[in-house]
Amino acid sequence: MACLQHTIEDEARRLCEKIREIYPDIGRCGIDVQASYDEQTKAWVVSLSKEGHTLKTFLEPQDVQACKEGRECIHLGLQIEQLKKHVGLL
Repeated sequence: MACLQHTIEDEARRLCEKIREIYPDIGRCGIDVQASYDEQTKAWVVSLSKEGHTLKTFLEPQDVQACKEGRECIHLGLQIEQLKKHVGLL
């Protein structure tokens, strides 16, 4: 089980790195990105937070694959814009 957990943690780290690569304004705006895999829903949960505001979105496997391939994650992009709006960056 420890090996599986290590793999999931590595995958979460790579997913966050790819999200930051696709959406570089996340870093410039100080938005924190975290990802974890939800076994119950079989989807990745991406949390975006800044200044006490947090938005979570679920990414289906095909969405994660699109992110890994360098294509935009449309649903995630909408959440990023929503968080920016909440904290007054838009």
